[in-house]
Amino acid sequence: MPASCPAALPTSGLPDPRRLLALLADDDVDAAIDAGLASLGDEALARMAPDEAATLRDARDRLLIAWAARARHQARDDRHARLAADREAKRQARTAAAAPSAGRPALPPAAAAALARATARAKGR
Repeated sequence: MPASCPAALPTSGLPDPRRLLALLADDDVDAAIDAGLASLGDEALARMAPDEAATLRDARDRLLIAWAARARHQARDDRHARLAADREAKRQARTAAAAPSAGRPALPPAAAAALARATARAKGR
């Protein structure tokens, strides 16, 4: 199985730093993520040459920062959607409260009676 194949994981289940370096050198970041870049521990980096370790540490840290930013952005979008839904529900409630219901007269009884009398007088003239 070629080293660049995602199924070629080491038997220990830990990411292979050499394979990750090769994938990053090929600019195959997606395959490096699939190969366990995010779970790469500092103990694995300690056994590597300093420049290689720095490359992997940089890539891992940028990935984790990007994922954290994506999570914050998603949480912000969810919060905005929830606030918009709350505003819409309040607006609907205000509109429903302001509109007269079908079972109730639009005017209070005294005002409706006064309007009826005025209308009758106006028709009688």
